[in-house]
Amino acid sequence: MLITISGLPGSGKTTVARLVAAALGLEHVYAGDMFRRQAEAHGLSLAAYLKKAEIDPSIDRELDAQIQKRAAAGNAVLEGRLAGFMADQAEARALKVFLDASESVRAERIAGREGGATLERLREIQDREASDRRRYREIYGVDYHDRSRYDLVMDTDGRTPAELADEVVAAARRHLA
Repeated sequence: MLITISGLPGSGKTTVARLVAAALGLEHVYAGDMFRRQAEAHGLSLAAYLKKAEIDPSIDRELDAQIQKRAAAGNAVLEGRLAGFMADQAEARALKVFLDASESVRAERIAGREGGATLERLREIQDREASDRRRYREIYGVDYHDRSRYDLVMDTDGRTPAELADEVVAAARRHLA
């Protein structure tokens, strides 16, 4: 069973992915952790590595190749903005989920998790989204915001992670039975 969980920063991807993986006894594979490890291996902060990724497509391609390989292996919950696209590229049968939330909720979540002012976090996620969107279009010609590529699109505003995870698990059982 392969489930991909994509979405915008602060939409709840990590929390929901962990809960879904635990409920189904699957490995949780988090592209964000892989990207952070790449940055660390290159001796760069996450912010500096993101800036470098804007001019060096090999950075995204390296991460995406790892995700695509993992998608082909199956039996995991893959979390990342391009996880659904990478599953398609690997021709892997998957339930592709997209989580969304309003900008204000996403900024509050990130500020609560990482500290800092909500308005500052909002600007950061807007910059990050714009960078990601531009890079993914240039590298792959894909817009990960395009909801038509997903099997299940969920608004996470006002919903608990447990409710969302239960819905994903039920959908996965129906979709991948």
